[in-house]
Amino acid sequence: MSAGEAPGGRPALMLTLATAGFAINFWAWALLSPLAPRFKEALQLSPFQQALVVAVPVVVGSLGRIPVGALTDRYGGRVMFPLVSLATVVPVLYLGLAGQTSLAGLLVGGFFLGVGGTTFAIGVPFVNAWFPPARRGLAVGVFGAGMGGTAISALTTVKLVDMGGTVTPFVVTAVVLCGYAAVAALLLRDALGRTVPG
Repeated sequence: MSAGEAPGGRPALMLTLATAGFAINFWAWALLSPLAPRFKEALQLSPFQQALVVAVPVVVGSLGRIPVGALTDRYGGRVMFPLVSLATVVPVLYLGLAGQTSLAGLLVGGFFLGVGGTTFAIGVPFVNAWFPPARRGLAVGVFGAGMGGTAISALTTVKLVDMGGTVTPFVVTAVVLCGYAAVAALLLRDALGRTVPG
């Protein structure tokens, strides 16, 4: 039986879980951008320093997809989605609790926050393996909707700060990441017949 013929709607469930993980990790990945003007004012940052705070997670997330993609080939999405989600919790909490008081703290936290941006490299091979070639384009297109996680961040981060202080969006995101990691560890499965490189 091929992955596309798996019973019980398993491919659809895997696609849903992968898309949710992508969106949640991208939500975390984009947390600094909506707050950059506040950081600039509070820490008296120059325009270049403000841009650097926003750019560091983006650059690390983009370059980090290379090793994370290789690890996904080896260990599969079932391992990598929960692992990367939990790893992203650490910089999220660091930034929320301690990293906002200096430029150095923001840059260090932002560097490790880039891990959340690597989930694209986990999801594409994971989703592809679950669907036959004729349906992979649609499946990956649906998965790509997880990029909307950056919109979640843009729409909620400042509002959460206004409601509960600068720690709030980071704590909320960390809780959601932990919840997703637990669900993913329980429910995610790699497709049967997935090729593991030697």
